[in-house]
Amino acid sequence: MQVRSLFLLLALILVAATAEAGKNKKEKAKKDGSKCEDWRWGPCVPNSKDCGLGYREGTCKDESKKLKCKIPCNWKKKFGADCKYKFESWGGCSAQTGLKTRSGILKKALYNAQCEETVHVTKPCSSKIKSKSKGQ
Repeated sequence: MQVRSLFLLLALILVAATAEAGKNKKEKAKKDGSKCEDWRWGPCVPNSKDCGLGYREGTCKDESKKLKCKIPCNWKKKFGADCKYKFESWGGCSAQTGLKTRSGILKKALYNAQCEETVHVTKPCSSKIKSKSKGQ
């Protein structure tokens, strides 16, 4: 009987300690010092050149913050790294222009970026001729 009571008491202490630890984690997450909810974020500005690690500045009323960000070095599109698009497959090669085209529909705009709903991109046609004789 005493063993059962002791076990029940330990279980209650463990539950209370776990609940307190969870409460502390929630409080720490809220302690970023800001109660503002309407943040306006600028574009990611690389530390050097036009890609790589950098920062973006945000403002809300009289507060300001800087967040770390990264622009991939292969991302040099005119519509920016904060606009995410769902692209269709590349179209056929135009004999007149020597270019392929495809369009993309806006999927997500990060950090309140001003993005176009639809974008069109082109690239040069491949000069290589692909053969399908791989399995022979």
